[in-house]
Amino acid sequence: MLSAEHRAIVKATVPLLESGGEALTTHFYKILISENPEVRPLFNQAHQASGSQQRALANGVLMYARHIDQLEKLGGLVGQIINKHVALNILPVHYPIVGRCLLRAIREVLGAEVATDAVIEAWAAAYQQLADLLIGLEEEIYSEREAAPGGWRGTRVFRVARKVPESDEITSFYFRPDDGGAVLDFHPGQYIGLRVVIDGEEMRRNYSLSAAPNGHEYRISVKREPDGKVSNHLHANVHEGDRMELFAPSGDFRLEPSEKPLVLISGGVGITPTLAMLQAALGTERPVHFIHSARHGGVHAFRDTIDDLAARHPQLKRFYCYELQRDGDAGAHGFGYLDEARLHEWLPKTRDVDAYFLGPVPFMKAVKKHLRTLGVPESQSRYEFFGPASALE
Repeated sequence: MLSAEHRAIVKATVPLLESGGEALTTHFYKILISENPEVRPLFNQAHQASGSQQRALANGVLMYARHIDQLEKLGGLVGQIINKHVALNILPVHYPIVGRCLLRAIREVLGAEVATDAVIEAWAAAYQQLADLLIGLEEEIYSEREAAPGGWRGTRVFRVARKVPESDEITSFYFRPDDGGAVLDFHPGQYIGLRVVIDGEEMRRNYSLSAAPNGHEYRISVKREPDGKVSNHLHANVHEGDRMELFAPSGDFRLEPSEKPLVLISGGVGITPTLAMLQAALGTERPVHFIHSARHGGVHAFRDTIDDLAARHPQLKRFYCYELQRDGDAGAHGFGYLDEARLHEWLPKTRDVDAYFLGPVPFMKAVKKHLRTLGVPESQSRYEFFGPASALE
């Protein structure tokens, strides 16, 4: 039970988290993964190496401590967490492991003089409150999806129906259920989880669904990352007819119903969820502005698809920006970075739009800033992270 005294102690640790939260979470992950191999598949080691996962956790812990009295102020953070957890099939059994490692990290990083028994007790109660909240919300999602038409809990075996190269570095994989049954519906913008075993090591990853729901198959489109174990495995070793284990669709980044003009802005492989959103939007009468940035034409995936849709749907306007200008890369509407001037030119005349944007974090930071400067309401600018969430300010 989290008492008033516990809350006061947790809030008093906020300055320590502001100054040393990343060191704390780095030590936490070191303990968690080295001493508990059963949870290692739940974490992307590339995000560990870059420090992005540690920074995301530090920010989450800090936000929780700040708002321990008013959890509703956490806003969309809770939704992001539970959807990521569900997509990776995180279960109640995992929470005590994480809790033990977190409390130990607090003690070892802050030291016994600061992390007194009272502080550890307060954080134990606070963690249990958070764990109970997340477990309850996640179970609601698991149960709902298991009971829905075409739904399931845990993993389900799918076959790779097709494998299609889309650019020099992006390949699409079409999955159909091995049991021949229907598949769970999803919202454009959501993702699925994959469970793979590479050289005897289990790994789990989330990939955006890159085509609108059709009731019988899912499509993901994967960029081959230079140091990406799973992406390289998919590109090199997964072929048509192979079986894969999938977790059900998840994600709170989704196309919301609206009649306002829709603006879809993507950079690189960030195009994937916007494709499903675009297909859904073209079934309505709302105007759509599709803006995509790529390094050059060779890595620009789905260009022919978008061009064909634009030819058949007058409501769709599309704009392409290439960072590099190469011989033969005809048809780009601009070269260099997607800056404020280009966005001003390519956005609808009205700024009362719904804007969705995805891509590398520096790209999203710039787009968020430009949209604000150009007058698009903050509440109508939505974005998603492919990896751990981080601040765009």
